[in-house]
Amino acid sequence: MQRFPTYRQPQRRPDGAEAPRRVVAPAESASTHLVLIPSYNPGSRVYETVRAARHEWLPVWVIVDGSTDGSAEGLKALAQGDPGLRVIVLPKNVGKGAAVLHGIELAATEGFTHVLTMDSDGQHPAAQIARFMAASQARPDAMILGVPVFDRSAPALRVRGRRVSNWWANLETLWTGIGDSLFGFRVYPIAPLMRVMRGQRWMRRFDFDPEAVVRMSWFGVPPVNLSAPVLYFRADEGGVSHFNYARDNLLLTWMHTRLFFGFLLRLPMLLARRARANAKSSRR
Repeated sequence: MQRFPTYRQPQRRPDGAEAPRRVVAPAESASTHLVLIPSYNPGSRVYETVRAARHEWLPVWVIVDGSTDGSAEGLKALAQGDPGLRVIVLPKNVGKGAAVLHGIELAATEGFTHVLTMDSDGQHPAAQIARFMAASQARPDAMILGVPVFDRSAPALRVRGRRVSNWWANLETLWTGIGDSLFGFRVYPIAPLMRVMRGQRWMRRFDFDPEAVVRMSWFGVPPVNLSAPVLYFRADEGGVSHFNYARDNLLLTWMHTRLFFGFLLRLPMLLARRARANAKSSRR
């Protein structure tokens, strides 16, 4: 069985502060699971993000998606002294989904079967990587979906707005249990993800995360939900956001319109699958 790092919950000192967490690194590089970080003009926090990911896992790949902020050069310099870090630079910006597809196609040729995706801007919790990888090892057939736990830094409009996308994603999958459709901290089985992405031309930009969980569910990949903290950094803290409310909400609206009609076409198949699952459960 593949050896994974041991996940340990943070401990508290007597004064209530969080003590440093002891990381138990794997004896060997994980040969089936890797961390994949798509990155586009992420700001200075990308280096902290990548170092934190490497502290938790081996190997880590960064897909630089046509960045023009100099981060590609900084990341390549970081990788020079770290054989567990690979930096792949795309010549132009192609979008998050397209960058992930490039990464998983390359990963598949090298024998990897699962990939944990996380953002490069520091919002996603690197300390949770081992926990999510262990959950994927226990359920290699499933997609391990992060469910964000927000603090006061989260913009209220973003928190409320994602409820709409979550409702539609659950409707389009007959309420199979998608905890959050937009949170990009998750583990995918590579083979079905490549199949659904190669099967159509969508899922290449901001629509990647929600459309991936819906189409993977249609493909029969079950979701497993795990909570994970998320941070939003202010500009003076090095935070960078490429989210455009008008453009990206229009993209999500068009995406859910397409998915809803796809859902209607697949409804007989989804209902039949649900009936078989219920019958199997009743026989236990």
